[in-house]
Amino acid sequence: MNKAILRKTFLDKRRRLSEDEYARLNLQVYHHFFAGIDLSFVKVLHTYLPIARNHEPDTWQMLDRIRREFPNVRLSIPRMTADGNLENFYFEGLHQVETNSLGIPEPKQGVPTPSERIDMVIVPLLAFDKRGHRIGYGKGYYDRFLAACRNETIKVGLSLFGPVDEIDDTDKHDIQLTMAVTPDGVIQF
Repeated sequence: MNKAILRKTFLDKRRRLSEDEYARLNLQVYHHFFAGIDLSFVKVLHTYLPIARNHEPDTWQMLDRIRREFPNVRLSIPRMTADGNLENFYFEGLHQVETNSLGIPEPKQGVPTPSERIDMVIVPLLAFDKRGHRIGYGKGYYDRFLAACRNETIKVGLSLFGPVDEIDDTDKHDIQLTMAVTPDGVIQF
């Protein structure tokens, strides 16, 4: 299937989730993340902040646990810029975060995180395929950001659903995931 069809299909699937089902799937993703992802080498971990109305996989509990159990990991969070890029800031706490006009939680200020210092990125996605290609909302923010990171930066997608067989219309600008975490486990690419 192509990106446009998959984007619509998976947005609809997520929006149709009941709150109980959404919570259950998030808990499974959370447990598989900590059981299957090695954070011992990570000095800087970037993560998106979830858009609640879109039922994005919830990263708030992950942030909390990483802050408590992995004090050597510095967390980084993104903010969209007017020119279509992400600027990233070290996460200092909830006092730093506000919801923008699109309903996206973002840092309102902070110490910038250089992309080349990031060891792992938790990447938002709507769908992904068995080769590690992902589909986001279609604006390219994360593809541009990931292109600025080091080649060895680990790219972890979080999904409430398993992979599709193949995304038909990927191109050279699409950055592949290193792995994906789903309610069923961790998939390596």
